[in-house]
Amino acid sequence: MSTSISEPSFWILSALAGGRRHGYGIMQDAAQLSGGRATLKVPTLYATLERLEKGGLVRADGEEVVDGRARRYYALTEAGTIALREEAEALQARARIATERLAGNPRAAWASAAFA
Repeated sequence: MSTSISEPSFWILSALAGGRRHGYGIMQDAAQLSGGRATLKVPTLYATLERLEKGGLVRADGEEVVDGRARRYYALTEAGTIALREEAEALQARARIATERLAGNPRAAWASAAFA
């Protein structure tokens, strides 16, 4: 994937990398994986899932009824796995560049530590 994926897409794909999930499970997993930083709202979740599904990165993977409510499950596709892997590699490369720059510039490292 030549462009980076959105943050909600990243967390949804990351959640689904752990196996098929229903919407609420994706929201919970994304929050846990992100240390609480990614709190997906229902409209954002389903709009993003729809875009990811249209893009071939996720697929619907069945439904079940629990307590009278339908749960639709989603799974990562091969293309979704590749996109997530590429995004993770790009993030690692960007982080490495920043870390190297900060290591060579003590003033920049000090400034970043002051805001941590």
